[in-house]
Amino acid sequence: MDVQKLLNHEETTKVIEAMGKIFPEAKAELNHRSPFELLIAVILSAQTTDVGVNKATPGLFEAYPTPEAMMNADLEDLEEKIKTIGLYRNKAKFIKNTSKKLVEDFDGKVPDNKKDLQTLPGVGRKTANVVLSVAFDEPAIAVDTHVERVAKKFNIVEEEASVIQVENTLMEKLPKDLWSVAHHRLIFFGRYQCPARKHDHEECIALVKKNIEK
Repeated sequence: MDVQKLLNHEETTKVIEAMGKIFPEAKAELNHRSPFELLIAVILSAQTTDVGVNKATPGLFEAYPTPEAMMNADLEDLEEKIKTIGLYRNKAKFIKNTSKKLVEDFDGKVPDNKKDLQTLPGVGRKTANVVLSVAFDEPAIAVDTHVERVAKKFNIVEEEASVIQVENTLMEKLPKDLWSVAHHRLIFFGRYQCPARKHDHEECIALVKKNIEK
């Protein structure tokens, strides 16, 4: 693996498999018990840590366990329950309006396809991919800041690639059965081994190489 040049399909697969050896427990860290709870948690997680979201959601879901309940919630009470996380006022509107749309357009159920998911307030491509992958076991790669940064650091994608280009390149270079787990492995590697703050990236490369050779 020569990370000075763009990795090919085989090298990219080896990197993701090596990250799987380093973080075999890599999985979604947002606590949820249903597709609805996952959807709401992912909307809340934008520009906020999963840890912060997990602290706020137990009280939220206890008070408003269904789309119907959340749709009819008092906006100020929603804000109060999630005020510990960033952008809570906008997010309170998103989760109330998304719940309303679920009830009115989707019989209270979370859609299992990207097109319908992206019609929900506060749901973009990344959120839709997380819900598809985690809630419905559909192969998908959700590109967050960790995924984008690590994919570029390891020269899997071009440095100037957009988010959609990162997603498409990863899908092209990885076998479909690795898509969903690749997303979690890249997140764990970025979160716990290769952070955005200054560090010795050569150690990260060496660790991956060591696990490729195992």
